[in-house]
Amino acid sequence: MKIGLFIPCYVNAVYPEVGVAAYKLLKSLGLDVDYPEDQTCCGQPMANAGFEKDSKKLALTFEEKFKGYDYVVGPSASCVAFVKLNYPNILKGHKCESVGKIYDICEFIHDVVKPEKLQASFPHKVSIHNSCHGVRELGLSRASELGLPYFNKLRDLLSMVNGIEVFEPEHPDECCGFGGMFAVEEPEVSICMGQDKVHHHMNTGAEYITGADSSCLMHMQGVIDREHLPIKTIHIVQILAAGL
Repeated sequence: MKIGLFIPCYVNAVYPEVGVAAYKLLKSLGLDVDYPEDQTCCGQPMANAGFEKDSKKLALTFEEKFKGYDYVVGPSASCVAFVKLNYPNILKGHKCESVGKIYDICEFIHDVVKPEKLQASFPHKVSIHNSCHGVRELGLSRASELGLPYFNKLRDLLSMVNGIEVFEPEHPDECCGFGGMFAVEEPEVSICMGQDKVHHHMNTGAEYITGADSSCLMHMQGVIDREHLPIKTIHIVQILAAGL
């Protein structure tokens, strides 16, 4: 299988180490991975700001850049969910090839690759942040409001990491308050939600908060830095690729 690695613009600009870890992780699993260097933003920020029609050009560019791959895989549940769920409406009349083959990297490894073990070692206590898009749009874990038996694909993957201790906070799928434009338009509410979420993670005794979205982690890291709290954030692919 040929995989096109999709690195969201904010990961590329702010957290390039996440992109590097994603590439190393996929390669360590024996996969044929390519990174299209001229890829662009998927269009989510523009669409979320109310300019969905203007994001069409970016969506068409995305389709073109990734058309030759069997799978498109990215380290961002939020951006992957945007492509999967919104491109059919944005690109009405256009066959959206990306929709049926794009996966969040954790979803892809868990559901498609299905490794029996990982090479990673991370001897630390971590608390899982279940981001809203990952839970409710990609099914990375079971949403609590459904009242059905719980599962968590991130926990399943982390359980294969040597030396790690994994926890989940109270209210495990409650929003951290980022929400893209929500954090810009309602900063006071967003900050309060972030503070609550960080403290719930701290109550687990974890050293790190980890999850599948750098945007959520960035928001919580802002709370941590401002309040000088004794906990850090780290993207899950950096843990799964630790030591590679």
